[in-house]
Amino acid sequence: MADFLPSRSMLRVCLPVCLLGRGEGDQLRISREIDRCLSRDKTYAKRLVKILLLGAGESGKSTFLKQMRIIHGQDFDRQAREEFRATIHINVIKGVRVLVDAREKLHIPWGDPDNKAHGDVLMAFDTRSATRASGQVERAVFMKYLPSIQALWADSGIQNAYDRRREFQLGESVKYFLDNVEKLGEPL
Repeated sequence: MADFLPSRSMLRVCLPVCLLGRGEGDQLRISREIDRCLSRDKTYAKRLVKILLLGAGESGKSTFLKQMRIIHGQDFDRQAREEFRATIHINVIKGVRVLVDAREKLHIPWGDPDNKAHGDVLMAFDTRSATRASGQVERAVFMKYLPSIQALWADSGIQNAYDRRREFQLGESVKYFLDNVEKLGEPL
């Protein structure tokens, strides 16, 4: 006699949900919602492309990702641009500090002896202080150092040190940003 009774799954298909108990109806609704979410997540996971980028420092891994984002139409919002700007500011300051230090270690004289004061100002900048713990410099702080940065980059001694950059480590983007340093001081 038990062979002729429909299974529970058959009853769910054949009979309306209203014939199920209150708890079973809620469980069925929740189960279907979970199944929809799992199906949606599965479809998303199938379309998702994961890339592992390996490379030495300064080899362009982050730049590649940023370029892919731009190429595929996902521009950066204002907050992201502000964060990039703050990172560029600290990198410019660090780059100029490296050049000032290298100029001294390579025994290259200042083009203009008055620029020693600008060099001292930049070398006194504490890149590890608590206010700069995030690895970024706010625009107002950068603007305070901008005249010294511009004067130093125009100095022939710093230019000579830059020409000998193969003798010390200097980020490749430093020249680009120093050539365009006035743009870094402009508002977005």
